[in-house]
Amino acid sequence: MKLNPVDGIVYITMRLIKRFFDSRLTAIEYFNPTLVKRILIISSTALGDTLLSTPAIAAVRRRYPDAKISALIHTNYLELFITNPHIDEFIPYYGGYKKFLVTVLRLRKLNPDTALILHGNEPQATPLAYLSGAGFIFKIPIPSQYGFLLSNHTNGFSDSPWQHHATSVRLKTASFADCKEDDLRMVLPVSEEDSDTVKRMLQILGLESRYILIGFQPGAALNYKMWPQSNFTALGKKLVELNPNVRIIITGSKAEKTLCTKIAADIGQSAVPLCGEFPLKSLGALIKELFVLVTNDTGTMHVAIATGTKTVSLFCPSYYWGVGRAYDFHLHKVIFKEQPCDPCVTKKCKDPHCMELISVDEVFSAVKEFLSENSDI
Repeated sequence: MKLNPVDGIVYITMRLIKRFFDSRLTAIEYFNPTLVKRILIISSTALGDTLLSTPAIAAVRRRYPDAKISALIHTNYLELFITNPHIDEFIPYYGGYKKFLVTVLRLRKLNPDTALILHGNEPQATPLAYLSGAGFIFKIPIPSQYGFLLSNHTNGFSDSPWQHHATSVRLKTASFADCKEDDLRMVLPVSEEDSDTVKRMLQILGLESRYILIGFQPGAALNYKMWPQSNFTALGKKLVELNPNVRIIITGSKAEKTLCTKIAADIGQSAVPLCGEFPLKSLGALIKELFVLVTNDTGTMHVAIATGTKTVSLFCPSYYWGVGRAYDFHLHKVIFKEQPCDPCVTKKCKDPHCMELISVDEVFSAVKEFLSENSDI
């Protein structure tokens, strides 16, 4: 692996400390669950990735009800997880080496005895876990220059971990710390305050209870995962024509506001763009108000699954079995197309046309099925 100068300095430092100054017995065979008092959990990547870690965090809490559990979570998404009942303290992660030393100092004050890296960007995640002072560090091993810092050196699967759902992979990491559970249900409590705030805002917008709120999530972190804008527009028009009580709620971040506004304008008065109109901490409350969410493979999809909101999720070329719904299958319809290019270059693709393989009629039929199943509509 090619290292930049900072990576090189950190790597050499870790090697020297581990070899000459760390005599602790940190291999997994020395791990004693009865001695666990303070746990550091690292899940420092995107919103959806962090939600996928919540079942493992819940498993850790159930195994160690009296331990102090601290979580390193990306600062951009931290407010969404403040209501998580299984975490005692949150430490913001700023990305890359930004505020790296400040983060290390905060982690050292926690004095954790055990660290679990559920999902974190390397080459920062493992050094942060080690520099926290944790004696035992558990993570699914991947090709990395920092494998020597881990307490476990096998992934616990008989095959590749990437053949399993991401939630199962995180639960496997927790199992190294004697948390042997298989509950895949994500945790995202919606506070009464956020629920009331969202309901009031919807009333102000004239979205009365008689309306059927169908959400569209047209954006995604990566362009190749995005269903065409024109398809969302066409779908919205068909749904409004099907039932005049349908209102299209277009969700997304502030960065996606132009996209959302354009789709809403093209659909007409029955569409309401709400991109960036609510704080992130209220996203779960907003999504919970929807009848169904039509969504790309992105964080909002995971929020919908976590809150029990119906989804029609669109996948190509990413694979739904790795990150899509893992429970409540009756609530979630998946439309998946095999990748047309071999190899698929994902985010490096200059002409991401594969999502065009998913037709408007397919998605319309899926939403229509949900509508027909509800006798109140």
